[in-house]
Formats: sequence, structure tokens, C-alpha cells
Amino acid sequence: MLRPRVKICGITRASDLAAAADAGADAVGLVFYPKSSRLVTVEQARELRRAAPAFVSVTALFVNADTALVRQVLAEVRPDLLQFHGDETPDYCDSFDHPYMKAFRVGGPGLEDATRVRNACNQYSSAAAWLFDSFSPGYGGSGLTFDTTLLEQVRAWDSARPLILAGGLRPDNVAAALQEVRPYGLDVSSGVEESGGIKSPEKITAFMKAVYRASLV
Repeated sequence: MLRPRVKICGITRASDLAAAADAGADAVGLVFYPKSSRLVTVEQARELRRAAPAFVSVTALFVNADTALVRQVLAEVRPDLLQFHGDETPDYCDSFDHPYMKAFRVGGPGLEDATRVRNACNQYSSAAAWLFDSFSPGYGGSGLTFDTTLLEQVRAWDSARPLILAGGLRPDNVAAALQEVRPYGLDVSSGVEESGGIKSPEKITAFMKAVYRASLV
């Protein structure tokens, strides 16, 4: 199995960004959702963007955000990728003319079975990837897992976009998740934290080591 790409999401401190890069993460995520404990300001995000080393990409995460905020982040932070984690329409996602990843909260309203998950994904054919997270009122970062059998039709679909697995991933369960789903990438946040927005370098390292070991199978 090829090693999946890994994004450490919800970075709020330069030291945590450095820990992610040192452990071998491919990307970090900056959250612009006001209700999240991982929220960063545009000013903070600019500083974190400057701290990101070469070959570590930066993703900006939004939840039903005003267009003006997304455009401000694009102009001032210059993220490599946008991540839309709310109820954004395909036209909204396309309107920024920038690579984006669309998140789907599997098991939630309208995504209760495999067919509905595939049909929802089909509306976002221009996305750079589809991210699958557990359903929670807080739009991600809950630590909850979901029934991965709901991804069966997406996994078998030749026209599917790259599949990113999220939702309750931790160092102790990521190997099993990789064997079951075999995704293009992984997105982890709460599973490598000491508390909301405060990452644990030890957990990040353990997570990446578990991913590397599982990829050798």
C-alpha cells in the first residue's frame, strides 16, 4: 500500500506546525470557523503560512462562510487549498476559482446510505478531493467515527475524486482504517491533540509512525 497523504488539521501554533512537518505530514489545516476551538484569525494564519516549510501545503477550512472572508484569506494567507466543511453549494465552491476539497458529514441528513453519499459527491465533480467525516453538530473535530461501509459506492466509482478519510482517527486506530478504506489521504485533528487547538507532538509522531507501518503491509 502506498502511504496516504496526511493533513494535520486545526493548527493554531507555529510549534505544532513544526511538529507536524518534522513528523512527515504533507499538509496542515487552518480553521476559519468561528465556533471552533481551533479558530485562527487572518493575522495568525498569515504567520503560520510563513512558518510552513517547503513541501508542506496549507489548507484553509471554512464552514458556510461569507464570500468576503474566503476572498480575504485567499488574498492575505494564500492557502494552497480551500476546504469547505459546511453546506456550501457547488456554485459557491467553484466561485473562488481555486482548488478546493469538499467535506461530507457521513450519516447525517441526506447522507444516511451509500447511494445518497455517492449522489451528494457527484455534485462536486470539480473538487480536488472529497473528504468524509462523521456527522456532528460542530462540523468536524468531534473525535467521532462513522460507518465506513457508507463509502462503498464512492470507493467503487471510477469517476470518484481522491478520497480523504477523517472522523475519529487516532494513532491506535488509523492502521485498521487504512486497511478497510485504503484512502488517498487522511485528515486528523482531535486525535493528535492535548486539548482543542493544542496539538501533542508525541501524538502527531505516533500517528505518522502508525501510518508508515500500515503502509508497509
